[in-house]
Amino acid sequence: MVLERINGPADLKTLTVPELETAAKELRELIVEVVVHETGGHFASNLGSVELTLALHYVFSSPEDKIVWDVGHQAYPHKILTGRRERFHTIRQEGGLSGFLQRDESEHDQFGAGHASTSISAALGMAVGGQLRGEHFHSIAVIGDGALTGGMAYEALNNAGSLQVPLIVVLNDNEMSIAPNVGALPKYLSRIRTDGRYSQAKAEVERILSHMPQGDLLLELGKRMKDGLKEIVYHTMIWEELGFTYIGPIDGHNVRDLIDTFEQAKKISGPVFIHAVTVKGKGYEPAENDPFKHHAASIKIPGAPPAPPKYQDVFGQTLTELAKTDQRIVAITAAMPDGTGLLGFAKEHPSRFFDVGIAEQHAVTFAAGLATQGIRPFATIYSTFLQRAYDQVIHDVCIQNLPVVFAMDRAGLVGDDGRTHHGVFDFAYLRCLPNMVVMAPKDEDELRHMIATAVAHDSGPIALRYPRGAGVGVSMLGEPHPLPIGKGELVREGTDLTIVAIGSSVLPATRAAEILAEGGISAEVINARFVKPLDDALILKSVGKTGALVTVEEAMLAGGFGSAVLELLAREEIELPVDRLGLADKFYDHASQNALRRQAGIDAESIAERAAALISTKTTVATTVR
Repeated sequence: MVLERINGPADLKTLTVPELETAAKELRELIVEVVVHETGGHFASNLGSVELTLALHYVFSSPEDKIVWDVGHQAYPHKILTGRRERFHTIRQEGGLSGFLQRDESEHDQFGAGHASTSISAALGMAVGGQLRGEHFHSIAVIGDGALTGGMAYEALNNAGSLQVPLIVVLNDNEMSIAPNVGALPKYLSRIRTDGRYSQAKAEVERILSHMPQGDLLLELGKRMKDGLKEIVYHTMIWEELGFTYIGPIDGHNVRDLIDTFEQAKKISGPVFIHAVTVKGKGYEPAENDPFKHHAASIKIPGAPPAPPKYQDVFGQTLTELAKTDQRIVAITAAMPDGTGLLGFAKEHPSRFFDVGIAEQHAVTFAAGLATQGIRPFATIYSTFLQRAYDQVIHDVCIQNLPVVFAMDRAGLVGDDGRTHHGVFDFAYLRCLPNMVVMAPKDEDELRHMIATAVAHDSGPIALRYPRGAGVGVSMLGEPHPLPIGKGELVREGTDLTIVAIGSSVLPATRAAEILAEGGISAEVINARFVKPLDDALILKSVGKTGALVTVEEAMLAGGFGSAVLELLAREEIELPVDRLGLADKFYDHASQNALRRQAGIDAESIAERAAALISTKTTVATTVR
């Protein structure tokens, strides 16, 4: 096998083009074998980037040259070719390779990536940094057409065009099929436009014309004819106007053409934009036929009982039903209509569904504008991605106290996607904002009622966060109805200890109380429901009875739900033993959600253990705050 001879990028340079084409076939076979049958993970986009990756590492010399991948959905071939082939079967598994790019995983991962549209900015920074240090290397950003919908990419392109530093941007365009204009003429024109002799001849013609009668008019006419031809053949005026030399479109699956193109680009002193057209799911027929469905693969365990409905699906179904009778309801997603459960909404209410692309900042301010007109917009954005629009949440929504609903999917520990995707900061970054209401359901049925609560709340912004994956399996009976703002729920009565939990932590807290009961400890359990405003009266009444308190949250401890409870106790000048359970001051890597909860100490057994330890201090320590 050719692939077995490749233990690093340098090994590629010894191969012939036919051998590279064989390596491409073997790469696809390996990705299908591991991702489809063993680990799950991002799939179709990686099959589409195989030849592109081979050509990049053949022409450029990583890590001396800086190849920056956007997001990481397209970087599995890169991982395999950069010395990680033997560990590829561990991808997205606990202790294994990350599904995204991490600088601490390999020297060939030049920049960490999990959120989209960052590659051009990072690669430009590297290019400028190299110049400032007097170093000479190539800086290459590889970005997909989806990530190119993000405004940050255009900010970087605009800056790069003005700086005119050596930078190569490769657009991996897998949205459209290879069009007829990918042929001899475009390739020929691209070649001569990057040939130094062409630039010299062009300058000489312009010099001669400028000295002829009416030379200025002749120059202007020539420019218009050239621009018109470029517009017809390339549709690429925007890249040229931004200051880039445009090459393409080229066949992103033709290794020889890719190599020739990258060699041409290396000779250009300023920024270059290469448009490579690829097929998402290339080489695997099911993925080629339905790349949307095969964006990611998941592993199904044979014989496993059917799982409860996913939170995202309960959300989408509930919102779709409520929108039938409430014409104000609008759903907004930032390029995640499937992941947020909104495909059904889009089908039922197409005029009230908006996919704005990877543009979270725009999504939030767009929602704010809708809210000024009496619309009830649901900005349905993963918790980790809403971080990208924090200024818009503050400036455009909260300051103006607009009734925008933030539906934050994938809140808490998301599992295999790891550190860039854990939605664990939202309690802290939202509860500090004036006018904001923040809530989290204990199960999928309570989610339905919180959606109805958000629809009914018209006095300002409101946020609900819910976890990734299947619900807990409760019955969902009756119509969704609004819950009283700021009111919690007494789940279990007790006398020795109060456990106040929020969201996905309520169920393990209840199970912890059952474990404690076996040891003779009576724990009272409260489902807080709201982080802001807290149910002060319910919490104070409970701790006044039990004299000890544990808070539990699947979020960062710093500034989160437990901090809010401590602030309540401080305001009321109440002293008692307190322990806060949540995520420590670190970034958590990828593993299953259950494994991560055990690591963080917020599973039922850990909660029971910490609560029992706190009880033992109750008679000897007046105040214990952790």
